[in-house]
Amino acid sequence: MTEGDAVCIVPWGKGDLELLEKLLGDPAMMEHLGGPESPAKIADRQRRYEELGSSQYKITLATGEGVGWVGFWERTWRDDQSYEIGWSVLPGFQGRGIAGRATELAIECARVQGRHRFVHAFPSIHNGPSNAICRKLGFTLLGKCEFEYPPGTPVRGNDWRLEL
Repeated sequence: MTEGDAVCIVPWGKGDLELLEKLLGDPAMMEHLGGPESPAKIADRQRRYEELGSSQYKITLATGEGVGWVGFWERTWRDDQSYEIGWSVLPGFQGRGIAGRATELAIECARVQGRHRFVHAFPSIHNGPSNAICRKLGFTLLGKCEFEYPPGTPVRGNDWRLEL
């Protein structure tokens, strides 16, 4: 990450639909997540992110430019209540440490909320950069797992867990 890449996270807002369309409507961006979402699904997700408020964030640089998303939500996983976290950064900003720093900031927000002991991340086994972020941030690899995302699309992922 360069000096000009100072990373901030700000609550997801009404003006962030265009960024979400770039993140979720691009086949390359959704390669590990079942392919691009339809405009209707993206609009629905925009509404959900706005409603979730304190757990869904736009990733911005010091310039205020929106370059991605990071968020966490409650999930029951193997009979345990925890958070799940995910992130996505536009292609032109990948490989600069932005996703890792934004994820670190979001983890701190989850920690402050104090509702759960653990946060999980489930990157595809084929998504090397996201698995590297988990490793770098101190998550423990619990093993491989299978889930559907979106529903009906099987994904083989890694189950990473971090104690908050």
